[in-house]
Amino acid sequence: MRRGDINLKKMLKRKSKGFTLVELLIVVIIIGILAGMMMLSTGSATAKAEATKIVSDMRNLKAAAVMYYADNSEWTTDIASLDKYVDADMTSTDYSLTSADNKIRVSKTVTDTDIKAALDKISAVSKSGDVYSMIVK
Repeated sequence: MRRGDINLKKMLKRKSKGFTLVELLIVVIIIGILAGMMMLSTGSATAKAEATKIVSDMRNLKAAAVMYYADNSEWTTDIASLDKYVDADMTSTDYSLTSADNKIRVSKTVTDTDIKAALDKISAVSKSGDVYSMIVK
């Protein structure tokens, strides 16, 4: 073997020990693109989860209103009176109760457009302006 061949082999060994700056930048860019795509899908999932929570809360309030009616033979419009039928403290919520013709309406005002769009896709809640309501018969 010649001396030049030995130096060439040493140089090749040295070059293969790490990544180049360009390779590292490409990997970082790909990871950034994937993270951005993940953030977009997470945002819509969060709005859908919040909309589902609102509908679930409305159903719970509906059931609580029916239980209140069974105990007292009258509908209530005071949301605080449902405290003993619901696990949460109802005085600090932004839900409201209104009654008309022996019916009670549970409603919530929503201003977030993503949550409004998710609520529009849930068939159990009817839209009335920005107020989403459910009627208890």
